[in-house]
Amino acid sequence: MDQQLYDFGMIGLGVMGRNFLLNVADDGFGALGTDIDQESVDALNEEGKEMRVKGVSTQKEFVSLLSRPRKIMMLVPAGKIVDSVIEGLLPILDEGDILIDGGNSHYDDTDRRYEYLKTKGIRFLGAGVSGGAKGARLGPSIMPGGDRSAWEDVRPILETVAAKVNGDPCVTYIGEKSSGHYVKMVHNGIEYGLMQLLAEAYDILKRVGGMDNDQMSELFTRWNNGRLNSYLVEITAAILKFREEGSETHLLDVILDKAKQKGTGKWTSQSAMDIGVPIPTIDSAVTMRAISAFKEYRQDNSKLYTVVHPDEPLLKGEGLAEAVEKALYFGFVCCYAQGMHLLAEASEEMDYKLDLEGIARIWRGGCIIRAELLETIRSAYGKREGLKNMMATIEFREDLHDCRDAVAEIVHQANERGVPSMCLSSALQYFEAFRSERLPLNLVQAQRDYFGSHTYERLDEKGTFHTTWDPKKIHKAGDETDSAIPTDPNEAKVMDPPSGAEG
Repeated sequence: MDQQLYDFGMIGLGVMGRNFLLNVADDGFGALGTDIDQESVDALNEEGKEMRVKGVSTQKEFVSLLSRPRKIMMLVPAGKIVDSVIEGLLPILDEGDILIDGGNSHYDDTDRRYEYLKTKGIRFLGAGVSGGAKGARLGPSIMPGGDRSAWEDVRPILETVAAKVNGDPCVTYIGEKSSGHYVKMVHNGIEYGLMQLLAEAYDILKRVGGMDNDQMSELFTRWNNGRLNSYLVEITAAILKFREEGSETHLLDVILDKAKQKGTGKWTSQSAMDIGVPIPTIDSAVTMRAISAFKEYRQDNSKLYTVVHPDEPLLKGEGLAEAVEKALYFGFVCCYAQGMHLLAEASEEMDYKLDLEGIARIWRGGCIIRAELLETIRSAYGKREGLKNMMATIEFREDLHDCRDAVAEIVHQANERGVPSMCLSSALQYFEAFRSERLPLNLVQAQRDYFGSHTYERLDEKGTFHTTWDPKKIHKAGDETDSAIPTDPNEAKVMDPPSGAEG
């Protein structure tokens, strides 16, 4: 048996796991892998035959060939499989060994595993990895959270493997417990929003502006050389012009318009709802993927409803292109702002103690949402301790103000022609709501107090108040049924808020 010891182990040798491990070996570390699929083990041995890489078929041999403390990453599907792998390893690991979950696990599962493994003497990291298979091979963005001492032990390897921007590795210790997977989840939520914003820009240019794919590809390429410079804009330009070999048809035009999802966008929306942070652009992106799944229903409805289009759009050609660029930039800023605001609030809610400047820094390279804009975001958070929402900072205030009218016009043009623009519209309304000194939610509070005795606060007097709005119908808190207790309709009482549920 080969008794040389390896520095880093990988369980799960699919394309991501295999490429990550080869990346580890590229940088001089001994890399060991295992998988239940023998073909994947053989593929690793073939691809790594000129490197210090080895694939083995059993976990027992795998563990025996790793140097102590053992550093083992799992890149397997999230869920029960992760728990199964952990249980299989526990009898053959030693106290102080390190397990890293590099998949897209839900943060609640990561918290559970973190606490469980602590009782077993195993140090655990939940590490988000972004960049796809290519990123795993050439340098991903890595977001590890959990046991700090484990991070210090694996830090030399992960910093070497990660993407670099101006020499800075795109990896940093995120924080305790499930913080790494939480940050990766929000990264993916932002990714959902950016992708849908790009899809809406493409749709408006095509259906309002009448541009063909090659014209749009040139336009996105031009934008990628400006303030919209990003991985997603770059690949959008490439996708738009792509034709299969021997075909005159653009591949994009024959791809079914049903987008799938793996859950991280939905988790982001759910967590934001739980914490009470508005992320409407990300929510809208999740909703649009759900709507896209109902293809047959959409086809039926398209025959039932027609939209009367004006003869000519007010914006066309270069004027339309300039307005769409402004709308897209505006949407990008709002989408990043929503994700960063969620991280700021979640950091307090879950005691993660997140370094938002550091998170923006490691997102600048390797990951799917990498963009030139992230350097400005990093700077904004680096200058202001405790910053939660970046929209009002000097870095973005002038640009958002400059773009606002173009966004409104683009949404108007899309509405006139029946082109859905849910993400662009939500970004605009998010901005409008946050710049409104007064919102109509005073009416909502009055309604809640009327039917549920939920109380309200006043502008002209301190305290919490409840009013009997209708002398004939007094409602129980949390219910819409009548009460038999009459009171003076003009009487407003200061009171403690009731505990009844709304509605």
